[in-house]
Amino acid sequence: MNNNIDWKKYLIVLLITTGLFFTAIYLSNYFGDKKINQLKTIQDQIAIDILSSETQFSLLSELSCKNISDAVFSSELAELGNKLEWSQENLGATSEVSYLKKYYSLLQIKDYLLAKRISARCGVKSAFILYFYTTAVNCTLCQEESLVLSTLRAKYPELRVYSFDYSTDLSAVTSMLQIYKIKDTALPAMVIDDSVFSGFQTLENLEAYIKGSFKLQESATPAGNSKSSPAKSL
Repeated sequence: MNNNIDWKKYLIVLLITTGLFFTAIYLSNYFGDKKINQLKTIQDQIAIDILSSETQFSLLSELSCKNISDAVFSSELAELGNKLEWSQENLGATSEVSYLKKYYSLLQIKDYLLAKRISARCGVKSAFILYFYTTAVNCTLCQEESLVLSTLRAKYPELRVYSFDYSTDLSAVTSMLQIYKIKDTALPAMVIDDSVFSGFQTLENLEAYIKGSFKLQESATPAGNSKSSPAKSL
């Protein structure tokens, strides 16, 4: 009799455990798919923002440069970067995440080129940093460098930082690596005003360089309220 009762208990426990296991899998897949859909929605919004910026630049001959501001650029890039970081940590290297990461890299390059053109055309005060990183396994100081760049972006609103994973399988990223001769053995690496900086750079050194090169002014807004998006090692 006792053996029969024990067998029933084990069966009930097994059924409950199995139910919880499959429920957890379902919820994980559900929220993962929901996050991917959100990423795709943001991706589409960024594409519209970039197209709008291109159109506005084409109309600059008819428009006053006083109408140009940071608002013409994609304000969604930072949000997409944050969601991509979450997706990589929680969903892993899925094909969807890989695709969106490539798309994000392309949009960053597009935004960078547009920002430079408008800066030259309208005299908009901007500073640009191209930041190249890789995984923590292959670059122990990349995450620390990302934090340094995040601090600078919060401090200087005109500073625009574009982050690229060295291992991204994308011809546009590969072209930049070749143009600036960035090596995977010298990461983290940055391009500032066409000068290449290899290896970890301290906050003090970078701040002194960008202030000297771009004459940037510190933001009056506290760092915690800055609208500038942080540099991410995605």
